[in-house]
Amino acid sequence: MTAYIFKRVLAVIPILIFVGIATFSLVHIAPGDAANIMAGDYAGPDDVKLIRAELGLDKPVTTQFWEWAGRTLRGDLGKSIYSGRTVAELVGQRLEPTIALTIAGGTLAVLLGIPMGVFAAWRAGSRWDRGIQIFAALGISVPGFWLGFILILAFAVYLRWFPVIGYVSVTEDLFGWLKSITLPVSLLAISGSSVIIRMTRGSILEVLREDYIRTARAKGLANKPVLFRHALRAGAIPIITVIGTLAGALITGVVVTETVFTIPGLGRLVAETVQNRDFPVVQSMLMLLASFYVFINLMVDLAYVFFDPRVRL
Repeated sequence: MTAYIFKRVLAVIPILIFVGIATFSLVHIAPGDAANIMAGDYAGPDDVKLIRAELGLDKPVTTQFWEWAGRTLRGDLGKSIYSGRTVAELVGQRLEPTIALTIAGGTLAVLLGIPMGVFAAWRAGSRWDRGIQIFAALGISVPGFWLGFILILAFAVYLRWFPVIGYVSVTEDLFGWLKSITLPVSLLAISGSSVIIRMTRGSILEVLREDYIRTARAKGLANKPVLFRHALRAGAIPIITVIGTLAGALITGVVVTETVFTIPGLGRLVAETVQNRDFPVVQSMLMLLASFYVFINLMVDLAYVFFDPRVRL
């Protein structure tokens, strides 16, 4: 078990190195030039050249990469070329809404997805099963921005139960905060739970067809122990895997959700900086989000120790 944990932690290092190289490369091959953007339309060649020197863009690409990697390892994520503020400052200002949406949306997706997937598998072929499968199919296939507009139109414009857009901090007004995150969290939960439902249903169905489950039933074991004591535990490993994958879906989902509902979080910061070609912020944000995804998947790998006896051998 210790060897497994050590190997999984050690495997993160080359992954993060690859992520750093890919992030740096994508930003630098993207169209547009940071120096020209900062200089403005009326700047001369000398002004652009001076700005390129200040940003270090006149150095070889390999030198730029190692300098950026060194600063990142020291916690220096750079500065915005528009506001002049540090990336750490921008992230700190917008962290609260994203944390609230991610935790609430992910938790609700798991609380909805696993029970619905288990119930659909247990009642396979019934009307309940077909209804849950239709819900999951729609949640996966309908684009997030379109579903978000439907939620806004139904519950904010017509029924007026929730605000159309915006975000209220939890420190300002608890009830206002709950109202402001209900629709965005619902959007994340619908798409996330749909993926979990399909994986959970397939995993439990596969386990229920195993010989030892049939033997347990033939010996007179009640349905609940068969489902919860044997089938659910045996089918937990694929479910845990898809929950790790859900982290990646939440990252992209937060960008869409915060843009649709005009929530000033990290997702909207990414969208704004990409649109404005604020390359230092884009580079650092992509690295942070990718590192978060790698970390979540590492936690999923380590969770196998508790669910898969083969790992403990």
